Amino acid sequence: MAAVATVCALSAAPLAPQAVAADTPPYSETYRPQFHFTPEKNWMNDPNGLVYYKGEYHLFYQYNPNGDSWGDMSWGHAVSRDLVHWEELPLALSHDDEEMVFSGSAVVDWNNTTGFGTKKNPPMVAIYTSAYKNGGKQAQSLAYSTDRGRTWTKYQGNPVIDIGSKEFRDPKVQWYEPTKSWLMTVSLSTERKVRFYSSKNLKDWELQSEFGPAGATGGVWECPDLFPLAVDGDENNIKWVLVVNINPGGIAGGSAAQYFVGDFDGKKFTADDKGTYTPPAGQVVQDFEGTDFGTWATTGTAFGDGPAAGALDGQGTVDGFDGKGLANSFHAGDGTTGTLTSPSFTVDSPYLNFKVGGGRHPHVPGTVMEQGPPPEGTVLADFEGGTYGDWTATGDAFGTAPATGTLPNQQEVSGFLGSGLVNSYLNGDSTTGTLTSPEFTIDKDYVNFLIGGGNHPAGSDTPTAIELLVDGQVVRSATGQDAEALNWASWDVSDLAGEKAQLKIVDDNAGGWGHINVDHIMVSDTKAQPVSQETSVNLIVDGQVVRSATGSNSETLDWASFNLRPYLGKQARIQIVDMNSAGWGHILADRFTEAETPALSVLQRADWADYGKDYYAAVSWENAPGGKRYMIGWMNNWDYSGAIPTSPWRGAQSIPREMALRTIDGHVRLTSKPVSSLTSLRQDPASAAGVTVKSTSQPLIGTAAKGKALDIEATFSLKDAERFGLKVRTGAGGEETVIGYDTTTQELYVDRARSGAVGFHSSFPGVQTAPLKAKNGKVKLRILVDWSSVEVFGGNGEAVITDQIFPDPASQGVQVFAENGSVQLDRATVWHVDSYHD
Repeated sequence: MAAVATVCALSAAPLAPQAVAADTPPYSETYRPQFHFTPEKNWMNDPNGLVYYKGEYHLFYQYNPNGDSWGDMSWGHAVSRDLVHWEELPLALSHDDEEMVFSGSAVVDWNNTTGFGTKKNPPMVAIYTSAYKNGGKQAQSLAYSTDRGRTWTKYQGNPVIDIGSKEFRDPKVQWYEPTKSWLMTVSLSTERKVRFYSSKNLKDWELQSEFGPAGATGGVWECPDLFPLAVDGDENNIKWVLVVNINPGGIAGGSAAQYFVGDFDGKKFTADDKGTYTPPAGQVVQDFEGTDFGTWATTGTAFGDGPAAGALDGQGTVDGFDGKGLANSFHAGDGTTGTLTSPSFTVDSPYLNFKVGGGRHPHVPGTVMEQGPPPEGTVLADFEGGTYGDWTATGDAFGTAPATGTLPNQQEVSGFLGSGLVNSYLNGDSTTGTLTSPEFTIDKDYVNFLIGGGNHPAGSDTPTAIELLVDGQVVRSATGQDAEALNWASWDVSDLAGEKAQLKIVDDNAGGWGHINVDHIMVSDTKAQPVSQETSVNLIVDGQVVRSATGSNSETLDWASFNLRPYLGKQARIQIVDMNSAGWGHILADRFTEAETPALSVLQRADWADYGKDYYAAVSWENAPGGKRYMIGWMNNWDYSGAIPTSPWRGAQSIPREMALRTIDGHVRLTSKPVSSLTSLRQDPASAAGVTVKSTSQPLIGTAAKGKALDIEATFSLKDAERFGLKVRTGAGGEETVIGYDTTTQELYVDRARSGAVGFHSSFPGVQTAPLKAKNGKVKLRILVDWSSVEVFGGNGEAVITDQIFPDPASQGVQVFAENGSVQLDRATVWHVDSYHD
């Protein structure tokens, strides 16, 4: 899991005592999904071993039997007869002293090619990745069951494929009838490649070919899948779909499910050629082809005196820029900072297109360019004076007294106040321990503190974090971002006023960046403003950053685009910012162009099974009846998966989806729709028809449509509204999840910025978009709302957005809205959805 490029990773269980009351019945807890599968308790991530046998759909999944954070990875197990009603079964494959059981697949060995069963009672065989605890090697192994998957035996000859790699995982196996052999699709994760192997007996495998890198490559490739589908239902036109899940670097940030459409000949997958990309033409406003920056002004030293001709001293190969010059802030390395700012100009084009590369450090709202004095308040600990005072230390990471700065063999530590700080790098990263404060009463709205060090959030297996404890429960936490510079972080604790609390600084990590730096902990009625650590291209209007883009930790520049429509006629400036002095602490930019249409990045030109934040490790069932292809994904994102405010479980699966290939706008696209058996849970429909909405938001139907678990079908006819759609889970204080359509950008979107609890991680709130063209002037939506998620299917399922939400249980309203004009709601039907547990 890559470090999250934010000021810090903050997490909060927004209502502190959301630790579940002892008398809460299972599956009725706050945020508990009612028609999505969750284990009764503990951590779950990737779906595994998807196979149909003797009337049962098997769902195995990555599971920690010992807690609600990632670790001790094993295979949990559930079965269903209809992909809607699930029964959780005992643990299937357990971690042991030698290995964790990582992701993989399962098949029914009908011909008993393995000899693990008989032809009369064919074995179910799981093919999984052995993640060896000693040395970290990953290899492919087998386990088998002869009692419908209820009990399992690991094969004595494991592993069956071992290439000596630490990044070789997630085998998806199927029977390939033309060669009467087993076919494995497996990932070489850090190489952004997929390998295909063939076997007659699941034990002896031969490498056939490799695919990749291709498409989106901004993260590791994991959990591949390969399957054939008929195009537009034509059985004479079969294409193959290769699904490659990527983390980070997904379309909405963090993890996501990418796919390729192409041909497979039994040995090799060939993706369809999408041709070369030509960006839209326009008026170039800065191409950095001169010897200096012209009228653009610099601060600091990072950008030098003029454009670079490519890579600078000590930098890897820089490519993807146009002409012979670009802006490059790697002068004297990553340690330098500065800005490069255009003169003010009048916005008179709909889009500003440009190329960007370098570090992935996004602009974070609320940050400042340089550190000011701390806000007014009460200091709880400043770690001056040479002792920890009343704080209690355990272990050996914190020593007996605060550090005075950088420790031996440590990179330079900066950003602390005074001459003392907490620094758990004592004798290196291998030491561990805790440092706990005396009890204090929360009497102000914020706890502010300076934090640096490793990015290992509370709730992960080996955290480096500061935690706020109330009644012994962690109610807030923060971690570093793999940088020695300390920066301000804050918790809003206004809901905890009057509570007695303790602070606990935890270093439970003995690996890389296995330490934490903390200083100047204080309570205040003012939130501290962190110093920017961005590498970004910003558009500034009225002194505010209104649009921003960052690199992807790559020296290859790629297209980006700002939608300028809301700012037409206003004065604006372009500012290229490098405020980061750590790894990938530089930015590249070139060819700023005013245009009528947006340029598309590699990410936007790639194909995605889902455009939301919360659909990952998506894989499909083998052997499904009627030749159907059903797919399911983990409804979470590695950016914040360990911080979501659920208990005693953490992690849910998406609704299973029936997949198809359809020709849309001349391109063959993967589409999805919720499994048809979901309608068995529908109750109490309420409808509205022929409603015109003009520049307002109003209740859709009234109390009959209100609810926490809903299935909504709606069709709109375009009029002149710029944006329109539905708001769900609306409630007090402006709480809402907005599901809309933007007619100017032709995009479906979900805005969860005000959806409820969003403060547990800086990358959680925001807007996700998916390209969607209206058909015959109409936009059709299917929306599934559960207690902590929305899944939106636009058009014929070519635009899907899956997002977690954590609203107040009392927020149950449904509204229809239009902005800047009118829209007609042709028809909407809202069903309440029962729990599958009932």
